[in-house]
Amino acid sequence: MLLVVLAWILGAGSLVLFVVLLWFGSLGVLELQVADKALLAWDAGLCLVFFLQHSILVRRSVRDAMRNYLPQHCQGVAYTITSGVALLTLELLWQRSATNLYVLRGTGRVAMGALLVLALAGFVWGIGSLKRFDAFGIEAYLAHRAGKQVPAMPLTIRGPYRFVRHPFYAFGIVALWATPVLSVDRLLLNVMFTGWIVLGATLEERDLEAEFGEEYTQYRRAVPMLVPRPWRGWRHGTMPLETVKR
Repeated sequence: MLLVVLAWILGAGSLVLFVVLLWFGSLGVLELQVADKALLAWDAGLCLVFFLQHSILVRRSVRDAMRNYLPQHCQGVAYTITSGVALLTLELLWQRSATNLYVLRGTGRVAMGALLVLALAGFVWGIGSLKRFDAFGIEAYLAHRAGKQVPAMPLTIRGPYRFVRHPFYAFGIVALWATPVLSVDRLLLNVMFTGWIVLGATLEERDLEAEFGEEYTQYRRAVPMLVPRPWRGWRHGTMPLETVKR
C-alpha cells in the first residue's frame, strides 16, 4: 500500500504543482545567481531529464523488455512514481528569467485565466469520456493484489475523442500557452513541452496502431491528431464516432 500512496501523492501532487507553475511561474525554491544563458541552459536540462524519463519508460517495447525485472502489474505504479519525482524536480528547481516578452493585465489576464480553466475542464471531459481511467497504474496493481484481472482498455471514440485523437495532449498545449506573463524561461518551457508533446503523440500512434490494428487506422484517417477540423470525420460519417469500440 506504500506504493499506492506514493503513486497518488507523487502523481497527483506533481500535476497540481505543474498547474501552479504554469500560472504563477517559478516557485522560487532555488534561485541561481547566474546569467540568463546559463539559467536557460539549466531549465532546458530539467526539461530533457523529464522528457527522457517520461518518453523512454512509456514505450511498449521498453515495458516488454522490463518484464523480467519488474512485473507488468507494478509497471504503472513505478512509472507514476518515477515520473512524479522527475516532474517535481523540474518544478522545484525551475529558474525564472528577469526578461518578460509580454505581461497581460486586466481583461487580458482574465482571458488567459479563462482559457486555462477551459483547458483543465477539457481534461475532466476527457476523463469522463473513458470507460476506465487508471492514470497512475493503481487499478492494475490493486487488481493483481486481489487476484483479479483488469480488462483491456477499449478504443474510445466519444467525447473529445470524436474531435482529436489525443485530447489530453491538445488541452495540455492550450494550458501551456494560457499565460498572462510570457517570460523568456516560460517561452523555453512552452516550446520544449509543445515539441515534446507533438513528438510523443506521433510515437504513441505506432503503439496504438499495433494494439488496435485496422480500427485505429480508420480512426486515424477520420480524426485529426491534435487540432480539430470540423470538416473531418464526425460530420461526414466516415466512422461511428459516437460509440466506444474495441
